[in-house]
Amino acid sequence: MVAATSSEQGLSRRAVLMSIFGPRKHHLELVLLADIQFERTTNGRSRRRYLRIHGDETAAAKALAEHMRTRRGVAFSVTGSDRLVTVAGGRLDPNRMYSRAGAEKSYRRLNPGWSDLEVMRALDWLDGARPKLVKALLPPKRGLLFALHNNARGYSVEDEVGISQAASLPRRGEPHEFFLATDGRDYKLLSQGPYNVVLQSAPEGEDDGSMSRLCARLGVRYVNLEVGTGKLERQKEMMDWLEKALPE
Repeated sequence: MVAATSSEQGLSRRAVLMSIFGPRKHHLELVLLADIQFERTTNGRSRRRYLRIHGDETAAAKALAEHMRTRRGVAFSVTGSDRLVTVAGGRLDPNRMYSRAGAEKSYRRLNPGWSDLEVMRALDWLDGARPKLVKALLPPKRGLLFALHNNARGYSVEDEVGISQAASLPRRGEPHEFFLATDGRDYKLLSQGPYNVVLQSAPEGEDDGSMSRLCARLGVRYVNLEVGTGKLERQKEMMDWLEKALPE
């Protein structure tokens, strides 16, 4: 009789635990990606991924935390209450780091005392860290990345219409509440509903380093939900509606 190896014993113990307790469903842990700390919530198995990237968008944080108690998928929510993050020693907008061009603009704007050499060093570091970050945040093939944002008075759907391929604005009088989709099929389904939505499968203008532009370039299904600051109930309402409107 051949004795079991340590790896086989470990596998056997896991199998016993799984048979007793079943698969672990709702699980929260802290992870560090590209110098940014996230709370990662895993709840069962799904091709859905969720993202809350700005620390000062508290309604989005509360809505996502509540949503993940009952929805399957993996959610990443940045920790802290600051809108900006520190990456490679410099301040950076975390939704401007998904391309070198976008990150450079953000670094230069937010770190005015930096020399060109300091900017280049930070960009080179980020270029090395970005693949792991993107791999963690993006969904599996044909999965959906659902991002949550809150906006103030200076930004609305009107800022996106001119650089979008299509727009449906049944609530133009409520410009701060809207969806932004990168997939034409998702846009078609969302446009049949009661909310504002724009399609940016090939966004025009300069690359700003945002997640939406990255997903459009890669052909990834991405929907961003924008809701006015403090409108928690509206955010939850629109999240629930999207879950029903879009296929898994």
